[in-house]
Amino acid sequence: MELQAVKALSIKTGKIALLIALLFFASLLSLGTGEINISFNELLHFINNEGSVYYEVLHNIRIPRTLLAIATGGALGLSGTILQGVYRNPLVEPYTLGISGGASLGITIVIVTGINATGIVSLPLAGFSGALVTIFLVYFLSYRREGINITKMLLTGVMISFISASAVMFLMSITAVENIHGIVFWTMGSLNESDPFMVYGMLTISILGLLLSYLFVSPLNALRLGESAARSLGVNTKLTICILFLITSLLTGSAIAVSGVIGFVGLVIPHISRLIAGTNYRTLLIISFLSGSVFMLLCDMLARTLVFPNELPIGVITGIFGGITFIALIWIKKST
Repeated sequence: MELQAVKALSIKTGKIALLIALLFFASLLSLGTGEINISFNELLHFINNEGSVYYEVLHNIRIPRTLLAIATGGALGLSGTILQGVYRNPLVEPYTLGISGGASLGITIVIVTGINATGIVSLPLAGFSGALVTIFLVYFLSYRREGINITKMLLTGVMISFISASAVMFLMSITAVENIHGIVFWTMGSLNESDPFMVYGMLTISILGLLLSYLFVSPLNALRLGESAARSLGVNTKLTICILFLITSLLTGSAIAVSGVIGFVGLVIPHISRLIAGTNYRTLLIISFLSGSVFMLLCDMLARTLVFPNELPIGVITGIFGGITFIALIWIKKST
């Protein structure tokens, strides 16, 4: 029995190590890919060679973009995994629950009213507030004494997404022309943010979200059995769900504030992660974070190179390849 436990642990550790290695390799590719291609040898030579063109490209464009892809991909993948665990539904993600729409509406209001000019923190705060209000609204509207009504929850999330999108379009139609570009940026998604505060702030939030969510591994495993079963196991389900909602709202709102609306990552990554790691959240949370980061890096490289020299919005790539991947996963599960 102990031998089997050690073997299972070594397999899980090996999968995590393999994903870390894949993340490192994808990061190197991301640093070298773009309008100016940089080989691995040039990367090592110019990364500390101040004054060169390569140094400026790396430190002002490539490194912030790569770190942002890791942070947003990890945050969205982790958010999707947590939400699917809480709701016990494989179709739940920040986009389908209307969380992305709520965050976008909050950010749009800040841009239109000019509040974003008061400080750089206003955008992440607006995204977090919009996401938090939406997630609690969906939860309470779909909650019944016997538990969550999944159908009502999904329908509520979709309707909130439509309402938020309509409100964003309305605000775009009445705002000044100079604000429209900023709003369009959030709706299509981009990793062009180079402000160190925003980039490293997002990276810090995503890692903090992973660490905080890891404190709730046991409650998440218990919630797989349902809220009633989790309560019988001694889990304070209301407090646990509230804290997990705060974590996912912070992750989603911050990601949207920095990178705009990027769909399908929170839907596809949890499915891929469960195929790799199984359903135990002790491993699943880490795998989903790493998988989301790798997926976002690969999508960003495609966005930069697919129609070179032009660049596609990252949301377009994640939508196309995320949708194709999700359909493929459905067929794989069906065949097995």
